[in-house]
Amino acid sequence: MQGLMSGFTLGPLGLLAVLVLGAHGDKTESLYGAHAKGDIMIGILISAHSKVDNLHTRNHPGLFNCSDFDLIPFVRSLAAIHTIEEINNSSFLPGIRLGYIVCDPCADATKALYCVEHLLATNGSLPVLYDYSNFHPPIKVIMGARYSELSVAVARLLSVYMIPQLSCTSSAPILSDKLRYPSFMRVIPNDNYQTTALAKLMTRFEWDWVGVVSGDDDYGKAALQSLLQDTEKEDICIAFQEVVPHYLDHGHVEQRMKEVAARVHSMSDVQVVVLILKPELVKMLFEQMIQTNTTRIWIASDAWSMNRHLTRMKDINKVGNIFGFTFVTGKIPQFEEYLRNLRPSPGASNQLISEYKQLRFNCTSEVQTEYKSPMACNVSDPLQANDDFLINAVDLTETYSERVAVWAIAHAIKNLLKCNETGCSEETDFPPWKLLQKIQEVNFTLSDQLYSFDPNGDFEDGYDMIMWGKNGEVREFIVAGKYRIKQGVVEIENDKIHWDINTNNSVPRSKCSESCAAGTKKVFSDIACCYNCTKCLAGTFSNTSDQGECQICPSGTWSLEGQTKCEPREEIFLRWSDPHSIVLVVGAILGILLTLTTVIIFTTHRGNSFIDSTHIKMSCLMSLGLMVSFGSVVTFIDRPIVHICRAQQLMYGLGFTFCVSSILVKALHTFQALTATDPNRRSRLNDHKMPYLTVILSTTPQALVCLFWLIFASPYVSVVKPASEMNAYLFCDVGSKIAFGVMHSYIALLALVSFIVSFRLFLGFRSRNVRPEYNETSNIIFSMLIHLFVWLCFIPIFITQPGQQSIVQVSAILVSNYGIVFCHFIPKCYEVLSENRRRGQNNETTTEQSVAPPGTQDSEPSPGNEPSEFIAVNIKYKLWNHLLSWRFRNSTVRQNQYLCQEQTEA
Repeated sequence: MQGLMSGFTLGPLGLLAVLVLGAHGDKTESLYGAHAKGDIMIGILISAHSKVDNLHTRNHPGLFNCSDFDLIPFVRSLAAIHTIEEINNSSFLPGIRLGYIVCDPCADATKALYCVEHLLATNGSLPVLYDYSNFHPPIKVIMGARYSELSVAVARLLSVYMIPQLSCTSSAPILSDKLRYPSFMRVIPNDNYQTTALAKLMTRFEWDWVGVVSGDDDYGKAALQSLLQDTEKEDICIAFQEVVPHYLDHGHVEQRMKEVAARVHSMSDVQVVVLILKPELVKMLFEQMIQTNTTRIWIASDAWSMNRHLTRMKDINKVGNIFGFTFVTGKIPQFEEYLRNLRPSPGASNQLISEYKQLRFNCTSEVQTEYKSPMACNVSDPLQANDDFLINAVDLTETYSERVAVWAIAHAIKNLLKCNETGCSEETDFPPWKLLQKIQEVNFTLSDQLYSFDPNGDFEDGYDMIMWGKNGEVREFIVAGKYRIKQGVVEIENDKIHWDINTNNSVPRSKCSESCAAGTKKVFSDIACCYNCTKCLAGTFSNTSDQGECQICPSGTWSLEGQTKCEPREEIFLRWSDPHSIVLVVGAILGILLTLTTVIIFTTHRGNSFIDSTHIKMSCLMSLGLMVSFGSVVTFIDRPIVHICRAQQLMYGLGFTFCVSSILVKALHTFQALTATDPNRRSRLNDHKMPYLTVILSTTPQALVCLFWLIFASPYVSVVKPASEMNAYLFCDVGSKIAFGVMHSYIALLALVSFIVSFRLFLGFRSRNVRPEYNETSNIIFSMLIHLFVWLCFIPIFITQPGQQSIVQVSAILVSNYGIVFCHFIPKCYEVLSENRRRGQNNETTTEQSVAPPGTQDSEPSPGNEPSEFIAVNIKYKLWNHLLSWRFRNSTVRQNQYLCQEQTEA
């Protein structure tokens, strides 16, 4: 950037220097601050004074009155002089002596041009030529200026003559433009790299909501624009921008700094502020911060990042943490010893040294500063006095760039003059543009470090990151990291950083919005750094904070809303160990056992009056269908596979259809037996093939439905993954819902026909006694009602609960099956077994009567003494009549033409 601003200012001491030196009535009227003759002269622009007093009152081209002696530029000039003398005392340039002229531009661009004009003048005048190719000014190269604003003005002028200009501190990016400033070069990176480093530092600490205060000079404007571009690349938002006048004697500068301080104080959410200012302006701002007890994190440009005067401000520890970047530093050999014995070299003059010593060691009551030496009043000759003050007051490592610049010039001169170990073959009075070409080509090693210029005339080494650590009541510079341009990464030594804002030494936050926790994402507003936090949707996750987007779960995994990770879904299906499965399997096994038991009972009691041959046949067919239907329950258990899915519907559809078809045959057989009057029709009841044929014909359509179902749209394994659950429901999808509906509709049709036929018989013969083997209408009615009711309830549940389809269908199958078992088989078994018991009792009674005394006569059964078979039949029909007569009380009963056989035949 502009380089380092004033290190410490001794404004009132300028008057003392005038009185002591007595040159032209004012010390600042002297044109050159230092001078030493040589074969090749180097001009040095160094702002040893930081202010031009008469700038606003200067209305004629008179002298510039400078004040505020600045230690840092002064020491920098001494570093350049010391390096020149080091080269002269060596054999690097045999037979060649380098000279120098130091001119003080007083941090003003106009005064800098004034210096350049005199440096280039020959015999007190600057020639005007048509072609400057053969222009031979006394100065072959100029070092400086310190500030970019001055270097821009000087570089424009020197570009006319193509005189090389080599700066150690001016870092404005515009100076890299070789079209406008072809003769300008520098031994530091340009500000584009420094603002990149500043932005990466903020990213490293996760600061994305910062303020910026900059000067209105060319340097401040260029640095601000570069910083804005770099912060945008790093997704850092600028909460506020403030621009202040860069002239220290501007009429409104103090008021403007108060306004900036109020702005900083009011925005408490902005904890980080970047200051691209001169040190004097930074001091004004810090004074306001201390008054309001405002603590922030300050990021310094290199213009003040190494300013020791600021480190000694009163209450400087109250302003907060200060970070900055400075150019890569180094140690100049024997420079400390040079400063301890500070005096002009033989044959040289240095008015700046004289001014400094008068300020440091002159004992006067009019001028007192905190920097005056305690031994000042004991020194007889201030110009001969020395101490370690400069070594302690100025960071000497930051002057290393002056050494590099001087050595770069020396290497270029050596190449231009074709010097060897004994001498140089070319003339020393050369046009400066030839030296410019050699400087651009230079490539040399200094202190084991390789140096060269890029095509823009810049160095690309990097920066050291500086933290202002606390040392009692003052601050000290601590190198806490570095930024190397080629690597593009800020490296930080965290153990060297102590945070003033947070007591737990954690990195302070400077964000527009609070951090979004893991499991959430940012939803940005119009300002990129301001956002709201929303939970990640189901199926997505974020495992770190402040995520811009939630990540999609990998295949086979899932997450609920607001989760930090994805996990495999738990597969849900009817497992063998589930309580539901155990109940269903036990129910199926029990149903099969009951069915087998009834078949055994019917078979062993086939001579019973309640069982005829047709009943046994149909009961066996019903039992076969029921057992297949009960067996289908097992196919609903365990992880479904496609073949099992097909078997589920096939077994139930055909098994239960086969059972209901057998029931329909029984209903039709009873209907024909009770209604047939034609002897031929009655004789066909004894046809043993007809029931089987009827069952087969009734089941065939269902078999065709199942066949086409399996061919065109068979059931398959389906997985339902609700977004709000971590479960994956595995079940058998029916495939074709039409085929599924047709299958159940056909069963319902058979059941409905059976119900109608049986219900009609019930209404017609409920008041009559019929043969027991034909007395099953009520059984059919209730079993079919149960089936129809169960499946009417099953349909809506089956449709609306896809994840529970298996357990719903299995339950419906069991209820339907048990409806037939309990309405058909259990009552019939009871009747058969009761009949056997009664027969046993009758046989005992007959035996007793056969040995009765003579004369005993049979008589009609009296009430209460009826035969047991009559009692069973009457009780049964009275029970069914009471259950259903209330609903059909007004029904017209059709007279039955078939009369029951004699009561004794029953």
